[in-house]
Amino acid sequence: MTQHLRAELDDVELEQLDAWWRANNYLTIGQIYLQANPLLRRPLEAGDIKPRLLGHWGTSPGLSFIYAHLSRLIKQTGQRAIYLAGPGHGGPALVAAGYLEGTYSEIYPAVSQDEAGLLRLFRQFSAPGGIPSHVSVTTPGSIHEGGELGYVLVHAFGSVMDNPELLTVAVVGDGEAETGPLEGSWKGISFINPARDGAVLPILHLNGAKIAGPTVLGRKDPAEVRSLLEGHGYDVLEVEGGDLPGMHHRFAAVLAEAYDKIGAIQAAARGGDWDGTRPRWPLIVLRSPKGWTGPEEVDGIQVTGTWRSHQVPLSAVKDNPEHLRLLEEWLRSYRPEELFDANGAPTRVIRDLAPAGDLRMSASPHANGGLLTQDLAIPDFRKYAVDVPEPGTERAESTRRLGELMRDIYRDNPDRFRLFCPDETNSNRLGAVFEVSDRAFMEPVTDADVAIGRDGRVMEVLSEHNCHGWLEGYNLTGRHGMFATYEAFAMVSASQTVQHGKWLQESRRLPWRAPVPSLNVLLTSTAWRNDHNGFSHQGPGLIQVVLTQRGDVARVYLPPDANCLLSVADHCLRSRNYINLIVIDKQPQLQWLSMDAAVEHCTRGAGIWEWAGTDDGTMDPDIVLACAGDVVTMETVAAAQILRERLPKFRVRVVNVVDLMTLPRRKDHPHGMSETQFTELFTDRVDVVFAFHGYPGAVHQLVHGRPDADRFRVRGFIEEGTTTTPFDMTVRNRVSRYHLVMDAINNAKRLPPGATELKAWCERKLAEHETYVVEHLEDMPEVRDWSLAS
Repeated sequence: MTQHLRAELDDVELEQLDAWWRANNYLTIGQIYLQANPLLRRPLEAGDIKPRLLGHWGTSPGLSFIYAHLSRLIKQTGQRAIYLAGPGHGGPALVAAGYLEGTYSEIYPAVSQDEAGLLRLFRQFSAPGGIPSHVSVTTPGSIHEGGELGYVLVHAFGSVMDNPELLTVAVVGDGEAETGPLEGSWKGISFINPARDGAVLPILHLNGAKIAGPTVLGRKDPAEVRSLLEGHGYDVLEVEGGDLPGMHHRFAAVLAEAYDKIGAIQAAARGGDWDGTRPRWPLIVLRSPKGWTGPEEVDGIQVTGTWRSHQVPLSAVKDNPEHLRLLEEWLRSYRPEELFDANGAPTRVIRDLAPAGDLRMSASPHANGGLLTQDLAIPDFRKYAVDVPEPGTERAESTRRLGELMRDIYRDNPDRFRLFCPDETNSNRLGAVFEVSDRAFMEPVTDADVAIGRDGRVMEVLSEHNCHGWLEGYNLTGRHGMFATYEAFAMVSASQTVQHGKWLQESRRLPWRAPVPSLNVLLTSTAWRNDHNGFSHQGPGLIQVVLTQRGDVARVYLPPDANCLLSVADHCLRSRNYINLIVIDKQPQLQWLSMDAAVEHCTRGAGIWEWAGTDDGTMDPDIVLACAGDVVTMETVAAAQILRERLPKFRVRVVNVVDLMTLPRRKDHPHGMSETQFTELFTDRVDVVFAFHGYPGAVHQLVHGRPDADRFRVRGFIEEGTTTTPFDMTVRNRVSRYHLVMDAINNAKRLPPGATELKAWCERKLAEHETYVVEHLEDMPEVRDWSLAS
């Protein structure tokens, strides 16, 4: 913070604020309604109105009111700030703000600051080939996709971590405040260190209504709302009303008070005058009318201050002369002739409110984080390798080696890398990071606590929404990280994964958006080894979710061992603009490849494991056993061993897939194998028995269009859960070594002598297994690894 913000408005500032706000409201309404006559040079006609009226007025005037006052704050203090609009469908207000600041025309020259550009601004809104109705990736200054409510605070808190000079203002809509993710995100101040991090200023915008009725917090007694927020640890400041210019004066005073309190907190923490207790960060509650300054009544029914102003207050303008008259009266109430000059450009009084250059919130490089991104300093991952003299002779907890790599990344990148994990860092064998950093925590700690304190930078909170959203905010402001969680519970935040993918997809089409560090998601405690937690913890659904994303965004990796995991992680942490999903279990598992072999294998994305099969490459095999995933790889190798020992003349090829996105055709995904490579692995005609970590349909989806895709027989998770043994999981889901052997026999076109007997032997082994499980059910904790050892 560079300067004190005056609480009192002088006459010039009041004039600027009022004019800027009127102009923003005018542009907001114009975007919703007008396709011609943008400056009302003549009386409004039905032909000036868009054929379809879309948009959200109700929250917009409050959003632009806040924006105007923040611009004054920035211009007066030099504070670097970004603005996150939780009520995301207030999009026209934020688009208008960027236009008034000049940023919009700089980025989109066709939307110029004249009458022609103004008309284009109006016509593009909520129109085919134009821009969406919410604050989106196309909106300059945004890192927050407002189309799905609930994430504004988690994005805000992530944006200020290791970003000490940034102030992020997060406007929380009172409808949004009812969502689960938002209700769970107030706790972010329990993890923000004022000495090292920036500040989040939440503004709870209570206008009392959502799309079709009242909001909970809007109707609560204000004392209860205050108690709720104070209970979360905030210093609550309140502003209420709809009177002008009184609201300008009151909000300016409260904003100055909040800013001073933030400055005092940071100055104490950074100047050594701090006892380490969690600060009571300020929070503003702004109560203003829904649809403020809009039509009070329409057809004799109250609109302003009610849910009826949420979207389009006048919905029949084109066909109803009275509504057309009301719209023109409404637009002219802002006195556009005072706001735009003869050419249609904003007047000087409006332009003068905007800060200079990249201090404008719509031009902040923090909201285009790729501009600020620095490459991670990553140690050579090869030095963390597991020694594998021969395949399948060593066991290791693969993720533990990744933890050691991340430990050193933390050490070498003290301000641009964090791990985000819901209370599971040690459980997921990533605890080596605690050798160099504690968990971040600003609440009191006790002698019983381990590796936790105010100076920590490992982020643990028992909320997938918080962890996922914090990482998104961290990534979108230019920093690197990883979100690690139990596989089944990644579905809690799966919608966030989808929304982030949409953001990345759209950003790739915008040349002004610089590529940001990838969203790296590590799933462990996987379905196949969650025998102790049981069915509730068994679900590989996020793979399916990520596969639905476009190929230029989505990546899914299934490393079979530690060395492959290290190679994949190194690649992902260096990448930009992707969602990288890495799936591998944390339990001790067989190690297959030396580091050199792992690097070569991961570079290809898939390959033939010649040592595992009986295929010498001189002719097509009798069957291809393919696998993707750690446990199913072990079962596939075991199945190949059974076939090699019992049917030595049966030609078996084993193919392991690390990069799942190599399976589609190249025209369907940029990682897709060429037709030649695919044939080299899978042939064009031999049947393939594919053991897959996730749902079987995923592989069928990926190989669609490949030669004779019907020859792929996929075994995977089919929602058969168990709390017995890991091997029992493979049996119940028909991915065990015995099922794979029988599938190979059933689908091969050439069977050597003894195949029928081997199939019968497999059936007996499965029956023995079932008997064993039934007889030893009570003893399972002691014999849990019986099947793996066998």
